[in-house]
Amino acid sequence: MHRILLIDDDQQLGGPLATYFQRFELALSQALKPSAGLAMVRDGSFEVAILDVMLPEMDGFELCRTIRKDSDIPIVMLTARGEVMDRVVGLELGADDYLPKPFEPRELVARVQALLRRRSAPPPRADGELRFDGLSIDPARRSVTRLGEDVELTGTEFELLHLLARESGRVYSRDDILNQLRGHEAELYSRAVDIVVSRLRKKLEPLDCIKTLRNAGYSLALRRLP
Repeated sequence: MHRILLIDDDQQLGGPLATYFQRFELALSQALKPSAGLAMVRDGSFEVAILDVMLPEMDGFELCRTIRKDSDIPIVMLTARGEVMDRVVGLELGADDYLPKPFEPRELVARVQALLRRRSAPPPRADGELRFDGLSIDPARRSVTRLGEDVELTGTEFELLHLLARESGRVYSRDDILNQLRGHEAELYSRAVDIVVSRLRKKLEPLDCIKTLRNAGYSLALRRLP
């Protein structure tokens, strides 16, 4: 059974949500404080973390930033009132998805299941290692090397780079990217793609490999090596 961690100080939320998650073979545990949640994430036994924005000790944004320092666990942010700025900040800090409060438990389950599928899905058999000028992508190991150095990417960042690299030179629109990466029907939020691309560009510097085509989308502009 997949283990999911909820970090939320609402004591009335964890129990009913855990009962609901069990219907989908998901074992949900709750931490009421960020410090306890961090210890549980570092234990390494959880596969997805769900973070509330409003927390004691530190807010969900700071918690997300702290987790991302040494973990690539998929993160869903629960954002109050669906504020656009909450979504933007969470995604910029490395969250993989967001869900505004109040939410339907079934939608949260769908988001979690999509992240689990994305993380566990084997790479296409035909891919193998993708090599470009200064960049190497190994789908089997989910690793990226830039100018001979390993690059740490979140799951979403890796999937985006892998998507662009499989057909380098092809232009993917924001909607194309969202549909491919989300894995389930959800509100299209094109700003999310821009944020992930921005994070990815920073991590791949000094390579200038992701090109923006105005009003069209993004493409990987590197010479493919045999």
